[in-house]
Amino acid sequence: MATVRRFEELEVWQAARDLARQTYKIANQPSFRRDFGLRDQITRAATSTMSNIAEGFERGTRKEFIQFLHVAKASNGEVRSQLYVALDQEYLDQTSFSGLEKETLLLSRRLATFIAYLERFPNNRRSKRSEASLTCNL
Repeated sequence: MATVRRFEELEVWQAARDLARQTYKIANQPSFRRDFGLRDQITRAATSTMSNIAEGFERGTRKEFIQFLHVAKASNGEVRSQLYVALDQEYLDQTSFSGLEKETLLLSRRLATFIAYLERFPNNRRSKRSEASLTCNL
């Protein structure tokens, strides 16, 4: 078990950051770049995933953190859905799609596991004054 003092230390945040990086990379490919709406939507959803993990962590209570983790999980699902649109429009090949889809599914499972872990605690408060530490094995 490790004590997490900053959201950057959370493995789920690190995974969401990596997914955002990969999403921006594919969205900047020439064929994808011309579809401004889809490119904007998928990159916003990927950014939202990692941002909601960070914002929830900084909120100070477990209840709010869990709520923001649910929002992050939903945004991650939005990324996965938009990957299908990109595949159908032939902005992605099957190999790229499969790799990114796998990453979104893994992140979704990690978020669900983390939410379940946090929900097991009866005390719903984290004090920022106590350095907002969180002990977990994720």
